[in-house]
Amino acid sequence: MAQPTQWRPPARAWREEDLRDLPEDGNRYEIVDGSLHVTPPAGYAHHELADDIRMALRQAAPEGWRVIREIGVRVPGGNLIPDVTVLRPGVPADGMWAEPVDVALVVEVESPSSRRHDRFTKPALYAEAGIPAYWRVERGDFGPVIHRYELAKGDHYRLVGTVGPDDPVTVTEPWPMTLTPATWPR
Repeated sequence: MAQPTQWRPPARAWREEDLRDLPEDGNRYEIVDGSLHVTPPAGYAHHELADDIRMALRQAAPEGWRVIREIGVRVPGGNLIPDVTVLRPGVPADGMWAEPVDVALVVEVESPSSRRHDRFTKPALYAEAGIPAYWRVERGDFGPVIHRYELAKGDHYRLVGTVGPDDPVTVTEPWPMTLTPATWPR
């Protein structure tokens, strides 16, 4: 993103190309239904947990699959930036915004500033885009809790399971693997 000399919001709905003109100040800039949504930078614990989830996914990933932190995803009426995105094989390595058809899973790690967005707004948009799986991760007192959702008929997610910090479980999305949240930071 370029550092503008004088920043002004557009006189129309926000579009993807407008994001290039925003400052690189650590905030996460996303577009929801043509409106700009700004989230302040997350803390160390948030990033460490997202990194551990990404590493667990990468270590179990079949050849050709890619697990990326904070890449943009195009959704109807906007652009979102999940904490972790799993891309299907064959997606170009130099992209900035992934198409929903190329995304197998998105993961959001909740923070106090993103809780409502991660529980309501983002899953609705990911489901509408047709992304088959969504994980919402809470940082609990005893370790992370993963709420796993799959795309149901129509444009919404249904809960398929919850993984607690001391409950290793085998999942099938985006591929078969065992999750062990107890090994991730608290």
